[in-house]
Amino acid sequence: MRRRDPEVRSSPRGAPATAKARLRASVTRYASRRRKKFVALAASNAVPAIYHFREYAQDGGLMSYGLNFSDVYRLAGVYTGKVLKGAKPGELPVMQADKFEFVINLKTAKALGVQISDNLLSLADEVIE
Repeated sequence: MRRRDPEVRSSPRGAPATAKARLRASVTRYASRRRKKFVALAASNAVPAIYHFREYAQDGGLMSYGLNFSDVYRLAGVYTGKVLKGAKPGELPVMQADKFEFVINLKTAKALGVQISDNLLSLADEVIE
């Protein structure tokens, strides 16, 4: 099935009108390419949302929690360096990124009327004000 932008503008089918809405965006190329549209849709419907990449929070999303891509790229460089020095790729151990980052957008929280506790703010790697 081919997806079109009007789907981004539509609301979820079958959701009761009285239900409290919330959103967790999935990690897909479709969603990532339309990042600003998803953030705008959530904001226009006053829906608190958590995203997987920091760019969503920087674009106005409430918060994000996901991999720190600088660390991912660093690990890729380490692997590349080992291969260039003669290591066989099949013999290298599997490395997994383990550095995550948590970003909170306080400006969006205030616009949505969401109070973020001091404890949660203290856990954030970055707070956008």
